[in-house]
Amino acid sequence: MKIPKIKLSFWQIINMNFGFFGLQYSFGLQQANMSPIYSYLGAEESKLPYLWLAGPITGLIIQPIIGAMSDKTVSKWGRRTPYFLIGAIFCSLCLFIMPYSSSVWAAASVLWILDASNNITQEPYRAFVSDKLNEDQHAAGFLTQSAFTGLGQTLSYLTPTLLIFFGISKMAVNDNGIPITTMIAFVIGSCVSIGSILWTLKTTKEIPLTMEERERIRKSPLGIKSTFVDIWKALKEMPKTMKLMIPMMFFSWYAMFIYWIYIAKTLSKSVYGTTSVGTIGFRNADILSGQVGAFYNFIAFVSAFGLAWMAKKYGAKYIHAICLSLSGIGLVILPSIQNPHYVFIPMIGMGLSWASMMGNPYVMLAGSIPPERTGVYMGIFNMFIVIPMLLQNITMPLYYKSWLGDDPINAMKLAGIMLLLSAFFTLFIKFEKRLIHSTITNPPVH
Repeated sequence: MKIPKIKLSFWQIINMNFGFFGLQYSFGLQQANMSPIYSYLGAEESKLPYLWLAGPITGLIIQPIIGAMSDKTVSKWGRRTPYFLIGAIFCSLCLFIMPYSSSVWAAASVLWILDASNNITQEPYRAFVSDKLNEDQHAAGFLTQSAFTGLGQTLSYLTPTLLIFFGISKMAVNDNGIPITTMIAFVIGSCVSIGSILWTLKTTKEIPLTMEERERIRKSPLGIKSTFVDIWKALKEMPKTMKLMIPMMFFSWYAMFIYWIYIAKTLSKSVYGTTSVGTIGFRNADILSGQVGAFYNFIAFVSAFGLAWMAKKYGAKYIHAICLSLSGIGLVILPSIQNPHYVFIPMIGMGLSWASMMGNPYVMLAGSIPPERTGVYMGIFNMFIVIPMLLQNITMPLYYKSWLGDDPINAMKLAGIMLLLSAFFTLFIKFEKRLIHSTITNPPVH
């Protein structure tokens, strides 16, 4: 007989998700600093997109595999915990090593390992939340991860600025030309990454598997071949709700990659009237884009808990559609703003959308997938994110000049339109109750 899961308090949910703070601090350091690091080491601007392929490709390959493996892991530490710890250790080591890279390919190699480590941690973490919480607390659980995403990335974007504020010279560099502020930021990220995961592991334990579940896992086929068979079977048996989420995910994540690539050039042209990299206007736009990134992540942090309440009351689907619409409208009007102080206004919608994207799709997903296969489906769901990113890298150079007139402003408007399309397709998602094939016994939470 299934024993109901214990309802967790607010602070228990905070402790459970605190590791996501370090994970997203790491991602934020990559987003804010990897292109400059490559440039300091002599990379050609035209080659930068290829050097960024580590994230999408490692996510596409690793997360489904790790998700499937965690579903079948039986250890004294639990199903998901070993992956948190292994991923966090390698992530911390890579963050510490990264600013000491002496060449472009050394930095790129470390980035591949860093992204792989982050991916080892991330999807078991998503599955952990679904394992631990009742469906009526899924919104609180996943949107708490959104809050820590916003906080972690806000601080990672601002860390170099704060170090300069406290007296570190912005012109000081190491022997390879990498700023000292960047080096210190990555060392801080290394400590934050492992420290936050260890806090979660100390304060929050997994729900032990029943003897029946352990026996079922032990009797199931193991090994690499079995893992790929599980992934293929899960793809064929994908719940209808998950299939209906594909257009929503495609348009939103294609749009986000356009935004990240072209935000600096858009602001350079719309606010400062230039796209020439060597000008003071472009440098100011580069700084402004970092401030904008920190701002929308801060909005994501402060709004996530309110979105959790609204998603529970009105439905995650409708709240997500509204947030996507606000960000889409914001990006369409952003290029028409010439005052640097006013560009933050449309970023409020981007912040709300970012918080929603980090939480509400997982709220919608978690209620439709079988609990004993949560890991593999969370990994497959990540493919809905990385495939649009890969397609954006491949397809956009083919039409950037012919369709968009070689103009970053048109690219940003395209991103806004795609977010509006994502909001439209969100409204067509229908929910099916997930099938429960196993019994999970839940001890009291202390």
